[in-house]
Amino acid sequence: MDKRVVLITGCSSGIGHDAARALRARGWRVFAACRKQVDCARLRAEGFEAPRIDYEDEASIASGLSEVLAATGGRLDALYNNGAYAIPGPVEDVPPEALRRIFQANLIGWHDLTRQVIPVMRAQGHGRIVQCSSVLGLVAMKWRGAYVATKFALEGLSDAMRMELAGTGITVSILDPGPIETAFRQNAITQFETWIDWENSARAQEYRAGLLDQLYKGSAKGPQWPPSAVTKKLIHALEARHPKARYHVTTPTHVMAVLRRVLPTRALDWVLSRG
Repeated sequence: MDKRVVLITGCSSGIGHDAARALRARGWRVFAACRKQVDCARLRAEGFEAPRIDYEDEASIASGLSEVLAATGGRLDALYNNGAYAIPGPVEDVPPEALRRIFQANLIGWHDLTRQVIPVMRAQGHGRIVQCSSVLGLVAMKWRGAYVATKFALEGLSDAMRMELAGTGITVSILDPGPIETAFRQNAITQFETWIDWENSARAQEYRAGLLDQLYKGSAKGPQWPPSAVTKKLIHALEARHPKARYHVTTPTHVMAVLRRVLPTRALDWVLSRG
């Protein structure tokens, strides 16, 4: 039997890299895409087929998918959209251009790739689309507004798409990870230094009093889970006969999903403000 084919984005490290290795071990033919050519080369050295796909580069989305389809004779059983970044800081300090860029990277690029994949899956009569969202797609937290906005949008877009594709043989699932051990904070520092003029902010004193330490030194108040916790749910979404619409990953995500349902908004704000 031919191997099932999956395209995974954001495979340079963390969640994407773990997923690529695990699915290959399970017999999938894995196309492990990365944003940078140097990371693609490293993954090829590990034995992966690794097209370059950068959600902020429309040409790379089209060429990367074309590379996959040329190699498989037009077959693609699954797409795992993964790979996103944050621009930490109060909403009032996020320039409009920064918001445009993060929506391109975290949402619009995903949408572009997914729209190009759906006709392939329609033609073959089946397919799995899995979106890696976040606990911050369920609840908001301070200083993370730009990232929260992209994940709230992803949740809504994915829910609508799932309903629209019902009956086509194409399923859509959302993964909502909580705290995972990745390079996420290091990547956020790069974005912060690019976009946030904190010294001229009305909140400059708050940055000095704790926000900078929170970003540069870390502020995890509880355990972090390995990327394999996300991969475990991904495997169910890709291989189960009836995949779930949404998978909560880690204890904090389960807790926040419950609190969102049972608490009034002001009470939930109070809880989240202490997180």
